[in-house]
Amino acid sequence: MTDKILIVEDEKPISELIGFHLEKQNYQIKFSYDGESAIQEIEHWLPDLILLDWMLPNISGIEVLKRIKRKDNLKNIPIIMLTAKGQEDDKIRGFELGVEDYVTKPFLPSEILARIKSLLKRTKAREENDSLKFHDININLTNRRVTRGERKLNLGPTEFNLLKFFIENKGRVYSRQQLLDNVWLNDAYVEPRTVDVHIRRLRKELNLTGEKDFIRTVRSAGYSICLLYTSPSPRD
Repeated sequence: MTDKILIVEDEKPISELIGFHLEKQNYQIKFSYDGESAIQEIEHWLPDLILLDWMLPNISGIEVLKRIKRKDNLKNIPIIMLTAKGQEDDKIRGFELGVEDYVTKPFLPSEILARIKSLLKRTKAREENDSLKFHDININLTNRRVTRGERKLNLGPTEFNLLKFFIENKGRVYSRQQLLDNVWLNDAYVEPRTVDVHIRRLRKELNLTGEKDFIRTVRSAGYSICLLYTSPSPRD
């Protein structure tokens, strides 16, 4: 899967220079030129790495950083800050808030590329130790990101927890009440039929056209994850 990098830099010549060299290395890239649009793009696109300028219009880079770190599904995205010379105090503040690395302007494209490659390598090594895999489904437990092959799945918190529970307990059948006890935990009273609603949502996002449900219904017993993978029928 090609790594996705969001470049958040209000000076277009700089962002385009970085983008040019990243595309040559086959990274997927997108640009944001202010803090507000950056936050929206991060939440929608979920990049694998962010290059974030300190000085941005509307919302500063440090405020963007703070907002990212407050969200469970975004807080583990690695960030490299772009700063001007003489901002040592700002660097310390950034590290305290969770920045992984800094690049000081002016910089060489080769320096940016080297730091990106190094940071992505470290991040992937960390994620491999904190992930679940089942057939072509991959769950990143660090950032709660789920993919099936090359496709990112947009799961809500409950659907994420259901899928995680099924994969951790594959082969076992669970009744609605058992799922409520194990997935909903100490939530206020929830109707058992609520489980069916979330199972349907999970199936809709998980299943490919032409294949059997990954989450199977066992009559009079409950639900279980299907251990045998059935490829979708080829289309004519």
